[in-house]
Amino acid sequence: MANLYMLTGFPGFITSRLFHTLREQDSSAFFVFLVHPSQMKKAEKQTASEHQVRLLPGDITQEDLGLPPTEVERLKESVTYFFHLAAIYDLAVPKEAAYSVNVIGTHNVNRFVEKLSRLKRYVYFSTAYVSGEREGRVKEEELDCGQQFKNHYESTKFEAEKSVRALQNVPKTIIRPGVVVGDSRTGETAKFDGPYYIMRFLDAIRFAPIPYIGKGDNPFNIVPVDYITQATSYLAKAEKAVNRSFHLTDPSPYKARDVYRMISEQLLGKTPKFVIPGKVAEFALKARPIRKFLDVEREAIAYMSRQSDYDASQAAEVLGEGGIRCPDLAAYLPRLVQYFQEHRHDEEKRTPIP
Repeated sequence: MANLYMLTGFPGFITSRLFHTLREQDSSAFFVFLVHPSQMKKAEKQTASEHQVRLLPGDITQEDLGLPPTEVERLKESVTYFFHLAAIYDLAVPKEAAYSVNVIGTHNVNRFVEKLSRLKRYVYFSTAYVSGEREGRVKEEELDCGQQFKNHYESTKFEAEKSVRALQNVPKTIIRPGVVVGDSRTGETAKFDGPYYIMRFLDAIRFAPIPYIGKGDNPFNIVPVDYITQATSYLAKAEKAVNRSFHLTDPSPYKARDVYRMISEQLLGKTPKFVIPGKVAEFALKARPIRKFLDVEREAIAYMSRQSDYDASQAAEVLGEGGIRCPDLAAYLPRLVQYFQEHRHDEEKRTPIP
């Protein structure tokens, strides 16, 4: 009997890319996407030519994911793999919105997957940044170490992962990506956020002397989306991945200062010459006119100056058996920058500055 994959978070970028990876590896499979009604038109456009896909309007913040009882009964007997990616990823998200989607939404998904009689694996997308403000080495099996958090995104993803870990009698795999960027082969991405704020900031001051922001002596963990989807699809079926958590992070990350310099040199042909303290930059970005002019979120600065060192030895061990490895940032950064240069004025890719 063919597998039925159910995914939340469609038509989001990672979910869309994961779908294509899963379909390539399991051509006989069928797919069900739980789509928020506000995203249905976009989802329909993306799947217009797909014959093994069903789109279900739903909402993870509601009981049974907002699905009618007849649909729930049908899915209970047919879903074999469930991938939960739907979340609010905005670093500046208000607490109430983040809690509703990331925590309550995950609780509802957890209760739903407990009903699935044919379930082979529940794959939950957490984030490496459930580590919050921890410093030093963070291991994949660790979660609650009394840490504080930089924003509501981190704290709510932490609470959500705790609830997934607490599930009994559900074969699960927890994925903790680092900062996800575009495809390492094409540079393609859906949004210019995360590390792309560096590009947006540098683009805004391209005619001025270029400063470093903070010391930047911490590791800055960037991973391309194609590595994330390949690794996730492999871990979803690997027996060694059952009931374990995996850091999908760069095992040899560059320091934030080096990432910033490489982007500046690639984008502008300039090497930064002086340093603006990180706290000064954060204070300046409290002013909305400055944020708008520099085209950057204030919350993004923290990730240039404070990141943990993520141990990914478990992921490397299991993925190594499938020949999957994270590529070196320096090798694919030119493609990321080129894609940004070609699409920098595409408003659909530019997250608004609050």
